[in-house]
Amino acid sequence: MLKKLLSYFIPVNLVKKQSDVSQNLEVTLNYGQLVLDSKNTNYSYGSLQRILRKGLKYIGFERIKGFNNILVLGVAGGSVIKTLVNEIGYKGKITGVELDPKVIELANTYFGLNTIENLDVVICDAFEFVLKTKDTYDLIIIDIFKDTVMPAFLFEDFFINRINTILNINGFILFNTMTLNQQHKDRNTTYRTNFDDAYSVRMYPKVEDHNELFTIKKLK
Repeated sequence: MLKKLLSYFIPVNLVKKQSDVSQNLEVTLNYGQLVLDSKNTNYSYGSLQRILRKGLKYIGFERIKGFNNILVLGVAGGSVIKTLVNEIGYKGKITGVELDPKVIELANTYFGLNTIENLDVVICDAFEFVLKTKDTYDLIIIDIFKDTVMPAFLFEDFFINRINTILNINGFILFNTMTLNQQHKDRNTTYRTNFDDAYSVRMYPKVEDHNELFTIKKLK
């Protein structure tokens, strides 16, 4: 209780863990809430949960409830999954893909990720999973960072085309990006051109200080 009260004045670190993938991971109490951070950015809960919650609101909570199969690329602490299950009341299948097993250990221990019955977590590289999966999805959430760096493959034609292939008609992509400089903004502008009139693309700049969200609906 004392630590929780103190966290309203200063962040209180509870655990630090080294990871070969994510390097520095920290679970911290901040304003009474547990958050998962890397060295330079928020990985789960906190601002990241606010960002992805906004993206889900843009798509529509009631619409999401009717989806059968959701894919989350980049699980971290599982904040977007908690939003889907606890706030939206989603009861369909969720597949979460996470490269870093240390992150999942923290997510299970501190955030109860392993208590979500309709979630299947796969420890795997997102590119490899997307390449091999035989399933299709109504919603694909892409939220992949290594600290503040987004992997280049997320913006490459092959990955984009493969994501489009496994997305069902009338399904959505929710893509969280970080824009720290003009090069990143130009990258996002180019990314948008990968979608023709078979898709409805919306970009939401400045969701938080350095984040831009895409919602992409597959029309046909």
